[in-house]
Amino acid sequence: IMSDHDKVEMEDEIRTKIPDTKNTKVICRSGSPLDLYDLEVVSPHEARSIIILSPDDRETADIFVIKSVLAITNNPNRKNEKYHIVAEILDQENMEAAELVANDEAVFVISGDLISRVTAQTCRQSGLSTVYTEILQFEGDEIYFANEKSLSGKTFKETLFAYETTSVIGILTADKNVLLNPPMDTVINEGDEIIGISEDDDTLIVSNKTISDIDTSAILEGIDTHLKKERTLILGWNPRGVRIVEELDNYVGEGSEVLIVSNNEYATEHIESLKTQITKQQIQLKKGSITDKKTLENLCCENFDHIIILSTRQENVQENDARTLICLLHLRNLSEKSGKDFSIVSEMLDVRNRVLAEVAKADDFIVSDNLVSLMLTQISENKHLKKVYDILFEADGSEIYLKPANNYIVPDKQVNFYTVLESAAQKNEVAIGYRIIAQERDASKNYGVHINPKKDELF
Repeated sequence: IMSDHDKVEMEDEIRTKIPDTKNTKVICRSGSPLDLYDLEVVSPHEARSIIILSPDDRETADIFVIKSVLAITNNPNRKNEKYHIVAEILDQENMEAAELVANDEAVFVISGDLISRVTAQTCRQSGLSTVYTEILQFEGDEIYFANEKSLSGKTFKETLFAYETTSVIGILTADKNVLLNPPMDTVINEGDEIIGISEDDDTLIVSNKTISDIDTSAILEGIDTHLKKERTLILGWNPRGVRIVEELDNYVGEGSEVLIVSNNEYATEHIESLKTQITKQQIQLKKGSITDKKTLENLCCENFDHIIILSTRQENVQENDARTLICLLHLRNLSEKSGKDFSIVSEMLDVRNRVLAEVAKADDFIVSDNLVSLMLTQISENKHLKKVYDILFEADGSEIYLKPANNYIVPDKQVNFYTVLESAAQKNEVAIGYRIIAQERDASKNYGVHINPKKDELF
């Protein structure tokens, strides 16, 4: 790790938050990533991958990142082979300049855009952020690529059933295009790779098992769902709010409404700009504090379909999360008084504060910086993952959804996951897991989310 922070401070912070680094040796060095002489101290030319993080100063953050990429790729001592650099960009407007210096050696992640999209999707589907976290972190099941020659000539649907302990989600073609959930009759060609969710890269093993125990009597027709009018309440405001509202416009029906409550000085300017960009939602701003119970009572929160709490990002991390926690506690109290459950998604900045916030029983939490860090780390392992994430987090193309189980199988009947897989495939979808709602508040059971279950076990 190289940064202009003090070496001892960096080591102390890592030691405090990660007491056991297991089989990883962490070495910190003080210096500027923009200085060619300082860079030589950390031997970037010998690194398998390089991650460039955005600095705290948001004004010049993207300039710093772009210059850091240049300092490595245009270094007089650079290596002959291509670098594998993953870098964080804050502002979409700077992506064009960033791509110019990338030269097929750097992959850029627009962190604010990512969190805005995840928040917009999650507020409408409780549990979705847990699914994303499970896939992005290294402890559970992750996305891997495998070149399986025995599947050449098979259809995509046939590959779904070819693995017992891997959930196939797509194809990486020989020319490195990513196809997620392609048509079921898509043929696997020579040189193509399977994209699957699995416990490890060595668990992507074709089972060669003949599937005969699909219970066709348990399969149900899907229920056609249409976009409907929705009312969304956003408590608090930060620059990501603009992208969240824009993203929601892709999912809601005509005549939907968004009410924003904030004292943020920039909110009025942002919202006036938004009014010219969104087509399906009416947007309104109300000045007020999200920690004031009277303000929240007057909003009649029970009349909203979704509630999003955004961090103000104006104080330090702990103060931001404390404001969010107070707002959540007030909302829980109002929910109990009204006798109606609120659908709440909350942004947290420190993953450790999620444990405190769970007493407020929010439906879901977006630990924004944690998700960005996980994605950067995953892409540093395999740059093709960036293409997968781009598709998953866009409104166009295939995304992850949580849908009622009775769209697929008869309730209260024991089935294996092959049966669920077949039901989803008949609807041109890929089933990758299930969520038990009775466990939605239980952290020890991953909030009820079960990704990539073993397909032959009955449940």
